[in-house]
Amino acid sequence: MSRTEQTFAPPVMEARRWLQGATFPPERPLLNVSQAAPVDPPPEPMRRAMAEMVLNEAGSHLYGPVLGLPALRERIAETWSRAYGGAVAPAQVAITAGCNQAFSAAMSAICGEGDEVLLPVPYYFNHAMWLEMDGLRLVPLPTGDDLLPDPEDAARRITERTRAIVLVTPNNPGGVEYPADLVREFYELARARGLKLVVDETYRDFDSRSEAPHDLFTDADWPDTLVQLYSFSKAYRLTGHRTGAMVASEALLAEAEKFLDTVAICAPQLGQMGALWGMEHLGQWLAGERAEILDRRAAMEEHFSDLPGWRLRGCGAYFAYVEHPFDLPSNEAARRLVREAGVLLLPGTMFRPADDGAGAREMRIAFANVDRTGIATLAERLAAVRLT
Repeated sequence: MSRTEQTFAPPVMEARRWLQGATFPPERPLLNVSQAAPVDPPPEPMRRAMAEMVLNEAGSHLYGPVLGLPALRERIAETWSRAYGGAVAPAQVAITAGCNQAFSAAMSAICGEGDEVLLPVPYYFNHAMWLEMDGLRLVPLPTGDDLLPDPEDAARRITERTRAIVLVTPNNPGGVEYPADLVREFYELARARGLKLVVDETYRDFDSRSEAPHDLFTDADWPDTLVQLYSFSKAYRLTGHRTGAMVASEALLAEAEKFLDTVAICAPQLGQMGALWGMEHLGQWLAGERAEILDRRAAMEEHFSDLPGWRLRGCGAYFAYVEHPFDLPSNEAARRLVREAGVLLLPGTMFRPADDGAGAREMRIAFANVDRTGIATLAERLAAVRLT
């Protein structure tokens, strides 16, 4: 089989196909809570600034350094050092064409053919897809009822072929925020075993905690173990401009540079310029976005805490992870909810290996694009529908 035949079809694209032929009357429009992506464009001041860049910045149309614009790398290093209370240098930052590319580059720089990577389940499906396409062995790491993995369990699953442990916090799909002490435990495990700990913090801007989500950057030798991934897609709604970041040792970034140069040469320049402008000018706006997402999270918790038959397993950032009450596996129930409730969400089967039956009881709700009224409507529709 080819590399791509090693893995499954993109889940979000599959879910969109469920809409074909479906109609949604004005009194019951579609509630699309399937994809974790902003539906609105960046704020107008950013769009105006980027329009000026298109007109006046010749570099916005050209190739740039493979590892990213120096000014953006410097700004990230400065911001991260302050936010995490540690020391990050510009040379330890790379800009990528989105966070998915950052993950792919990191795995290719860390692992060789047939190596193993521990991935908590339920997992972010694009992580699983890349590991399979890259010829790596995905080692599922079970999570408890709280959707948190156990470092002792992880230690038992490490073999001589293990190269990395991956954590996503706040989690996609579970929504849970990994406690700082738990992240530290995984870091110490990875350091003791000579592994990389890859921490995807795509949703860090919407973490409910006021303090730093972890203290790993305070260690002087963090580059020996830690690889952090980030995305500007959610913070500034730059999804179409494909701007992400990887923070790691200079040696690892030198290896990742080979991947980046081969796949895209460099991240789009306009997206990088926009991200830098956002970091310089949109702090107050982003704080407002965070407050709104946290309010929607509160609304999800209010409406789903006592929704008959439903159980909220995790809730945070863009996501709620729930158990459904239907006498059907989630992949069948999710398809029927499109036509019978006007709701598009993703089944738990998309977030677990095919042989893991737990996904049949689970669903993911991406609530970030639904306001309080929409969340209340979602709960009403789910409460009213009966699927057998």
